[in-house]
Amino acid sequence: MGQAHSEEVRSREDISAELAEKFARKCFEPLELYCFKDNFKSLADHQQHIRYLKEDVISKFLELPDVLNVSPVVFQMLSYIGAFPFLEDAPAVLGFEQMIVCVAILTDRHTKILAKGAATRRKLLFKSLAVYDRKLSEIEKRPSSPTVDAGEDEDEVKEGGGPSSSTAGRSHAPGFSIDEAGDDEDDLGPAGDADDDELVLAALNSLDLDDAFKTGDLHAASTRGAMIPADNFRRLVMLLLLVAPLGPQEILSTYADRVAGDELEGLRDAADDILSSLINVERSPGITFAQFRRIIPANLPFLFQGFSALFEKFLFSRNLDFSKKRKESVSTTGTESAGSSVASPPSSPPAIRRVMTSSSLPPLLQDKGHILTPTIVSQLSFFIPGSDLFRRLRLLYSGADAGFSMGSFETKVFNWRAPTLLLVSGTRLTESSDYHGQGGAEGLFADSLPPRRFPDGRPAGRSEDRVVFGVLVKQPWRTAHRECFGDTDTLLFQLSPVHDVFRASSVNRNYVSFAKAPAAAFPGIAIGCPPPQSATASASRHSGSSLRSLGPVSLVVDSSFEYGVFTHDYTSRGGAFAGSAARRHDFQDRFQVDDIEVWGCGGDDEARQQRERWEWEHREAEARRRVNLGTGDREADRALLEMAGLVGNNRSGGSMN
Repeated sequence: MGQAHSEEVRSREDISAELAEKFARKCFEPLELYCFKDNFKSLADHQQHIRYLKEDVISKFLELPDVLNVSPVVFQMLSYIGAFPFLEDAPAVLGFEQMIVCVAILTDRHTKILAKGAATRRKLLFKSLAVYDRKLSEIEKRPSSPTVDAGEDEDEVKEGGGPSSSTAGRSHAPGFSIDEAGDDEDDLGPAGDADDDELVLAALNSLDLDDAFKTGDLHAASTRGAMIPADNFRRLVMLLLLVAPLGPQEILSTYADRVAGDELEGLRDAADDILSSLINVERSPGITFAQFRRIIPANLPFLFQGFSALFEKFLFSRNLDFSKKRKESVSTTGTESAGSSVASPPSSPPAIRRVMTSSSLPPLLQDKGHILTPTIVSQLSFFIPGSDLFRRLRLLYSGADAGFSMGSFETKVFNWRAPTLLLVSGTRLTESSDYHGQGGAEGLFADSLPPRRFPDGRPAGRSEDRVVFGVLVKQPWRTAHRECFGDTDTLLFQLSPVHDVFRASSVNRNYVSFAKAPAAAFPGIAIGCPPPQSATASASRHSGSSLRSLGPVSLVVDSSFEYGVFTHDYTSRGGAFAGSAARRHDFQDRFQVDDIEVWGCGGDDEARQQRERWEWEHREAEARRRVNLGTGDREADRALLEMAGLVGNNRSGGSMN
């Protein structure tokens, strides 16, 4: 009989090195890998023949603003991801191989060899930001008042299985007390089994490791007892708002003016609005995995995209000089061990990216608005692709500049043939100030609404009354007296004081309507409401005054652009728009409009088409105004105008193509 083959025993260090080598070979171009090695060599510290990166070095290299105090959060995240795939060994020393893994995962290049979805990467990011503390997690489970959302407790029931034995908790973040993990069922599936980390499994499978070795590391660093501290997440969100518009050719110092004065306050306010959608700050010190998994994909699917451009800085070196030739050519496909020399650049490198400064880039916003700011654009890019927003928005209509009227709105907006963003800001009306029958414009608006049934949507711990709502409309605006327009790509959202997104559903198609008096009984702009009712139909059906029909999830602005109302009837399970993933309860905000803006999403071609339509309409109006036949016979004059194609059904005074 043949002799049994003995399997080669590989240590964790060998496996991690092999995975890093695979990332380097398949996730980076040769020139990028050369630049990475050059940057690492110039930045690394030495200790006992080990080369590694320290927190202050990484912070300075990435140009993280000191005022955000986000460097410890980023370093904690890197130290955890650097231990991949053996997450129980975190925190890891950030050597060359560990940084290769970090950059590959944070720039989303790992998908070239690990074909797993965004959900697995989000879970890894959650673990890298979380701390494991039983006391903190127990605070979230303990209800503080009877007004707690039923949906939050419902998560724990749905995602929890049977009782599990407590295991020793381990924290990879210094500065927090380490305690035994409680019976937190956040990471349990419907069957009650702890879920496998698919990204870790994929990494181990890619190295053809045997099942016996993999089983011992599947459940390392689970999400039981894990929670992202609220302050840490707030600082990280401020950084993500800052880096959201960052392109592969830009450096973070380009936006230094956004971390001072009013811009810095805007970053803090937007981060607080986003944080309010994830936790109740009065009863929870942090974000659990159940909340993170439920809300991030629905409201903030592109939250972490800014990491790609930020960490791609490691893949570009300013020390490149192809005029110098080395005598020896060293292979650039493998990873270097500690202390090895940096490989020479490829002989025929691709075009080198040029670092662009603020003077060589157009501004993020070509026009200045009262509602939309660079920070708000970054917030929008967390759920709308940034390629449709940054440096592609044009102010079409502003109530503060063009006047608060539907006529001005129609003139400025209707000829835009690309997607538009409607933003409405206002001040919340208290229950005592919007009762029916009080007279005036506010009283007339209140009389047109059904009696108030829901409390306002003010989040716990927030006292401000300012609200900001918006809608993304992919179709051109038009007057709609019988049917609504829009499609399933229409997005209704709230930006302040809570960040929330309400996606279009297929229950009905009552997406957007723009109805004017006197044809409509209740003129104005309605999002998510039934088609506008004609004035004659309303008068024939009702002997007295009728009421507006508000959709389950809807936004209404009256025709004078003075008052608005947002309704979220969660009990009805939505209508044209689905209910909130974050606030699973009923609420309604009635507000006085402060400003309205419409921004066109598009470039020069869309602006040229709008300008051509304006010019054509102007020529048509001038032609009709200047015609002066002087015959005194109105019928004869009209017949001649119809023959000329200037009035009537036979118009041919211009082309729209």
